[in-house]
Amino acid sequence: MKPQKPRRALLIVNSRARRGAESIDAVKDVLTAAHIRLEEASTKEHENLSELISRRARDVDLAIIGGGDGTLNAAAAGLVFTGLPLGVLPLGTANDFARTLGIPPDPVQAAEIIARGTPKFIDLGEVNGHLFFNVASIGFSAELAGELTEHAKKRFGTLGYGIVAARILMRSRLFKAFVDHDDSTETIRTMQISVGNGRHYGGGMTVEETATADDGWLDVYSLEVDHWWRLLRLLPSLRRGTQGQWDDVRAFKTTELTIRTSSPRPVNTDGELSTWTPAHFRIRPKSVLVYAPEDES
Repeated sequence: MKPQKPRRALLIVNSRARRGAESIDAVKDVLTAAHIRLEEASTKEHENLSELISRRARDVDLAIIGGGDGTLNAAAAGLVFTGLPLGVLPLGTANDFARTLGIPPDPVQAAEIIARGTPKFIDLGEVNGHLFFNVASIGFSAELAGELTEHAKKRFGTLGYGIVAARILMRSRLFKAFVDHDDSTETIRTMQISVGNGRHYGGGMTVEETATADDGWLDVYSLEVDHWWRLLRLLPSLRRGTQGQWDDVRAFKTTELTIRTSSPRPVNTDGELSTWTPAHFRIRPKSVLVYAPEDES
């Protein structure tokens, strides 16, 4: 059997991620034992993560990123531009993208997938030119992203989502939106519109139970509940991804849509506020190579 050809990997760890300050020596041992030469790097002043990846792309064969969903989101444009395969080390709070692909939450086990696996293509979502792995949303989740501080994420983990969400939920009101898709326009009153590329988001929520990150579709749902307490009844379905079966939830699949609101509203992409309505969404099929288990879970 021929000896395995050494690979060169750009290793980027977000030290500000919830578990970013933990030692990853065991991770490095797994990778180096698999003949992966690690080149650790961090961003320069006034440089973002995508720019770092683009700057170092000629020197490496893949990029290994340790952090949460927000860290991966910041790297998306650089990965698309360079074509470098992505290895994920889940070190964030929710790690929803890793869950969608079935990547274990243990960074050492995740490293073993990078060491022995073969990368596969996945889709990305795009809104107003901003790429996202998991979900983009307008309404309740965008308010949550705006108020969930980095300190709360580190201190409380996924519990932090629930604490802040309960406070926002009590004051939430429906807003009017116009949704253009598939040659039609729907006028709705909603608490939240979510547009998903992957399956999981928000520290345990599910866009649609059968969604995958490589199915070529955007999964859309709108929460059109008239009282906040009705949303509590929906929570089990929101976790399973079966909310589309409820009468006060509008759900459909598409490849492109535009959401307009009476006044500009922020759009949350993978936990970060990145743009405003009007928001034009589209699917970007087979945009990024990612090391993941063969069967998504």
